[in-house]
Amino acid sequence: MTSSVTYSAVLDVRRETVVFLSSLLHAHRRAVGTRTGTRALSCFRQAILVLRWFLDGTRLAQLARDNGISRSTAYDYLHEGIDLLAERKPSLHTALLAAKMAGHTHINVDGTLLSTDRCHIPGPTPGVDLWWSGKHHHHGGNVQIVSTPDGWPIWASDVRPGREHDTTCLRTHEDMLPALREWTDDDLPALADLGYEGEPDVFILPIKKPDGGKLTDAQRQHNWLHAYARARAEQANSLLKTTFKALRRISLSPDVIGKIAAAAPVLLHVDHARTT
Repeated sequence: MTSSVTYSAVLDVRRETVVFLSSLLHAHRRAVGTRTGTRALSCFRQAILVLRWFLDGTRLAQLARDNGISRSTAYDYLHEGIDLLAERKPSLHTALLAAKMAGHTHINVDGTLLSTDRCHIPGPTPGVDLWWSGKHHHHGGNVQIVSTPDGWPIWASDVRPGREHDTTCLRTHEDMLPALREWTDDDLPALADLGYEGEPDVFILPIKKPDGGKLTDAQRQHNWLHAYARARAEQANSLLKTTFKALRRISLSPDVIGKIAAAAPVLLHVDHARTT
């Protein structure tokens, strides 16, 4: 038998973030009547397990081994943490109201694909996989991200199958369009790319080049200004995926992707002490 090697590691997160998640876990255990001493890990150690998975994408087998627990227990602890964090996600109404109160010049809406290797479901037409994204050539779930002008993500939608177009995903989330129509106006416009051209009354969009024609100088200037203002939308998606390695390739069930996408901004907001 080969000997094990131990080493020290540092989790790149504030202690306040660990305490925040630990307090959520503690409150949950009290709410469900968990008796003292019946859990393999304390709330603090469970919080670290969950954060290691989010931040470093640590495999569940490794987390189980490091904590001296079974793999099934590690899965249970992880899903418990994801659920509690996802429950802290604000409503889109709340996020947009906060953005308006903060005085932001606009918001950005953009879809991102969270890749997964755990799905193969027949789509509505023969030979089409429901979770396969033809644009990204990978399985995954489409999540709509709302961000501020400087690229700070303030809200994430539930997940939709990767094959769906951004506009289709937007319309499927019943609360998104009504909330955007209610809170966005000349004081807080919503910027999006041509993937949302089906909703021109909600978003400020770039001008599409006409077939066989050219854009005028004014239209090209509009598109340049639009692209400049909207560039940070991609930064918001990148910020989530670079901060949380788990979002780069999710090995859990696709049904959990929405909760993971909801939990990640909550952790980001707590760790940076910023919401808008």
